[in-house]
Amino acid sequence: MITGPICKAARAIVEISRSRLAQASKVDELVIEAFERKISTPADDTVLALQAALESLGAAFIAEEGANGAGVRLKFSKSVTKRLSTLEGEGGPVASDDVP
Repeated sequence: MITGPICKAARAIVEISRSRLAQASKVDELVIEAFERKISTPADDTVLALQAALESLGAAFIAEEGANGAGVRLKFSKSVTKRLSTLEGEGGPVASDDVP
């Protein structure tokens, strides 16, 4: 489940306001503000509604793994992923470099 600061970071990444997130998640804007500012933590179902809304808007949440902290990034669309895989093969076959 996401934290308030991760929620705020996700909003910044997908470039939406609190009011738009409130509309998308059906969570009161003041609840979102208090959550992001670490004033209070809403019920689990409310946090899950915020997370689901942010994911539908393009945020991808990264779980905490050992020493690596939790985070958020922007999802790639299928067309961007296809273009990236095409660009990966643009340089020809990989070989060792004999340049000193």
